[in-house]
Amino acid sequence: MTAKVFITGTSGFVGFHLARLLLEEGATVHGYDAMTEYYDIRLKQARQDILETYERFSSCCARLEDASALDAAIKTCAPDVIVHLAAQAGVRYSIEAPRSYLDSNILGTFNLLETVRHRPVGHLLLASTSSAYGANQDMPYTETDKADTQMSFYAATKKATEAIGHSYAHLYGIPTTMFRFFTVYGPWGRPDMALFKFTRAILNDESIEVYNHGRMRRDFTYVGDLVRAVRLLIDTPPDRLTGKVTAEDSLSPVAPFRIVNIGNSEPVDLMDFIRAIETATDSKARKTYLDMQPGDVPATWADSTLLHALTGYRPQTPVTEGVAEFVAWYRQYHGL
Repeated sequence: MTAKVFITGTSGFVGFHLARLLLEEGATVHGYDAMTEYYDIRLKQARQDILETYERFSSCCARLEDASALDAAIKTCAPDVIVHLAAQAGVRYSIEAPRSYLDSNILGTFNLLETVRHRPVGHLLLASTSSAYGANQDMPYTETDKADTQMSFYAATKKATEAIGHSYAHLYGIPTTMFRFFTVYGPWGRPDMALFKFTRAILNDESIEVYNHGRMRRDFTYVGDLVRAVRLLIDTPPDRLTGKVTAEDSLSPVAPFRIVNIGNSEPVDLMDFIRAIETATDSKARKTYLDMQPGDVPATWADSTLLHALTGYRPQTPVTEGVAEFVAWYRQYHGL
C-alpha cells in the first residue's frame, strides 16, 4: 500500500494497531493524538514509541477540539485517506463526564468534517460503535436496523456522528464509511476494558466485578481481525447510488455513505470469557456479582454479511486464542 493515511488516535488501542498494519504494508501514516489522561499515558507513549521506529510515520499532539491544529495537520499531510478513530471512549465514564464526550466525539468530528469538505480525500472512514444499536433486541444486529434507542451518552454521541457524517457525505460528496465496532480486545488494550481489568485482578488474586450476575453476552472481536477489516474497507469507498441496492447493503440512497459492522459474529457468554482468562492465566477468578450498570446492554451480536460482501473477509479469531494473546502481552509488558 503506497497511500498517505491520516489517522486520529494513533496512540490509542485500535489506532496503534491500524497504523502499524498500514506501515508494515508500505503506507505513509501521519498520526494525530492528544495523549489525554483518560488512562495511563505511559501505555499510550509505549505504543507511540513503537510507531516512531517506522521511517514513514509522523505525528502531532493536539486535540480534536482544536480546529486550527487539526486543519493544519491535515493540510501538511495531504492524505489520500483519513481514518478517524480518536474519541472519548467508555460507556460508564460517559455517565460521570458527559461533556468530554460532547467535546471530543461531536465537536471533534465536526471539526474533522469541516476540514475534509475543504480538503477532499478519496475515502473518509469514521469509527462508531455497536452501542449505537441501543435497546434493539432483534439479533444479530444488521446495519439496516433502526437504531434510535441509545442507552448511554457515549452511544448517543457516536450515533450523532453517524448522522452528521451522512449529511456531509450528501452535501459535499465525501465518500464516507462508518464502522460499528463490537467489543474489541487484544494486546495493547485499554486498562478500562473488561479483559484488562479481569486479567490484572486475577493475577493479583483480587476479586473481579461481574455485572448482571454474569448473564451477559458479547460479540468479542480480536483487534488484529478488526484492523484487517478496516484495512480492506479502505479500498472500498462507497459511491452514490446509481441503481438498486442489495437488501443487506446500508449504502445511502442520497450520499456516498455506508455503515459497516465489524464483529466476530459469534457472541460469547461472559462467564465463558472469564473462563478463557482463567485458563490463560492458570488462575481461578474470585467473583463479586453485581446488578447491571446503567447504560449497559445485556448482549451484542454482529451480522458481518455486509463486511464479507464488500471485502471477502470476516473476523474469526476464537476468544480462547485472542485472550491467550492478550495475557501473554500483559505478562511481557508488566514484566511478570
